[in-house]
Amino acid sequence: MAELVGPRVYSCRHCRNHVCLHDDIISKAFQGRNGRAFLSYHAMNVTTGAMEDRQLMTGLHTVANIHCRDCHEVLGWKYERAYEESQKYKEGRFIFEKAKIMQENW
Repeated sequence: MAELVGPRVYSCRHCRNHVCLHDDIISKAFQGRNGRAFLSYHAMNVTTGAMEDRQLMTGLHTVANIHCRDCHEVLGWKYERAYEESQKYKEGRFIFEKAKIMQENW
């Protein structure tokens, strides 16, 4: 597990593995499966599952669930492809469900 000292980070709520830097958050106004979610430029200490097409609130996307590398908890998903032009900015970005992560070093 890569440990960061100093910067504000988000960690897996289950095992406290660092998964995202606060400075990488693009928006906190997203909706996940379990409520509010954050869109992030990057993720760390996660693995991705199989890609699948999923109908989301903003249209059809190809996504892959992201899992904590240590405890394998599903934390959200990665946008692999957006089919609508207005949603292309999400490609390669990550959704973290707020209920699955917690703040560290705040």
